[in-house]
Amino acid sequence: MDSANNNSTTPSPLAKDRHSDMELMKEKFAKLLLGEDMSGGGKGVSSALALSNAITNLAASAFGEQKRLEPMSADTKAKWRKEIDWLLSVTDYIVEFVASKQKAKDGSTMEVMATRQRNDLHMNIPALRKLDAMLLDCLDNFKDQNEFYYTSSKDEDSGKTRQEEKWWIPTPKVPPNGLSEVTRKWLQYQKDSVNQVLKAAMAINAQVLSEMGIPDNYIEALPKNGRASLGDAIYKIITEDFFDPDCLLSSLDLSTEHKILDLKNKIEASVVIWKRKMNAKDTKSSWGSGVSMEKRELLEDRAETILLILKHRFPGIPQSDLDISKIQFNQDVGHAILESYSRIIESLAFTVLSRIEDVMHADSLARNPPNAEQKKNSVKEQPKEEQPEVLKSNEGTPTSKTLLDFMGWNLDQGDTNNNSMKKDSIDDVGNKPLNKPANVVTNKKISYIERLENLGGLRSPTARH
Repeated sequence: MDSANNNSTTPSPLAKDRHSDMELMKEKFAKLLLGEDMSGGGKGVSSALALSNAITNLAASAFGEQKRLEPMSADTKAKWRKEIDWLLSVTDYIVEFVASKQKAKDGSTMEVMATRQRNDLHMNIPALRKLDAMLLDCLDNFKDQNEFYYTSSKDEDSGKTRQEEKWWIPTPKVPPNGLSEVTRKWLQYQKDSVNQVLKAAMAINAQVLSEMGIPDNYIEALPKNGRASLGDAIYKIITEDFFDPDCLLSSLDLSTEHKILDLKNKIEASVVIWKRKMNAKDTKSSWGSGVSMEKRELLEDRAETILLILKHRFPGIPQSDLDISKIQFNQDVGHAILESYSRIIESLAFTVLSRIEDVMHADSLARNPPNAEQKKNSVKEQPKEEQPEVLKSNEGTPTSKTLLDFMGWNLDQGDTNNNSMKKDSIDDVGNKPLNKPANVVTNKKISYIERLENLGGLRSPTARH
């Protein structure tokens, strides 16, 4: 009888898990409400920054040890999915008012204001969730592969250059004659898939950052004109009638990460200055006009082109002063979630892409040792349009798909205008495989993702994450 009573009072494993989850959720949301100030003195950060930090820290704990092409452990994947759902649940309560028709009991219709999830969140959160799932599925695809493996030993075959650059990452090993043709094509297919995810995440992140307000303290620290920000030498080159961004970059010392980041900060500061002067209504103010608006538009366009080239050419540069300032002082919770979630997906996509390229390099080394390093560089720098769009394998290797094919857009947009916008975007993706995904809305004349396409292949910063 006693044993029966004890069994009846002992909680089941499921009940224990639920209790544990509840306590963990309480702890996380308590920290968010306190703004990470556990003293309760009201000196914590804003809700937006607290959520951004929480998503970033969660991703670091889940993906920080992803150094191999292998599935995530079941426990880590379950923890990631559970806790990211908790943090993203905040977006369900960020709403906007929209006109809606309601039918009365007498059969008449009236127009009332109803609430729905804010449009940018309604469009981008489902897309980011899909990109997240695609990356985890990609890692799961490597579960049964048996043609390459990893070793942490620094043998001679690894190459001196790789040891110096990636000494902390396990070295991939392939058979003496390299990978089979089927595996090589399958690996290229995985790379193309991850590249699509990376491109979409970069586009969303860049768009969200562009919509964040520029903090006052950043503006107050700016020089009075773009020339003072850039310096006479750079300003002279960027204002010439015949401007070549490659010539400008080749004339500068970009030998260290610090110098590259310093150049990026200077150019971003000059863009902000020119935009403020173009938008200034009071011409007598300290932001007054001394240069025509047409010239400022031209200079701004040239400066933004340089920024995109820097991001493409030097993928390891950290976040700029402007980006850090925007994230730190941003008060919009929706923007904070979109920025941090897209940033960590971009970081994971770049990590997976780098691991795939490491295996490709090992394969090139095994098949053609003298030209291995040259082939590795061509893998990283080959423009997307030069890569085959269809993988012609007779062994059942799937063909390359567009981002639309992978993501399977089927979102309920809520009104005819959004449906029309979605249809136009889908048509664009269908005609151009690497075009901007339908969920990214931009008001710029030339979008960020279109500029990136003109530059060729994509790489993403790592140090910024």
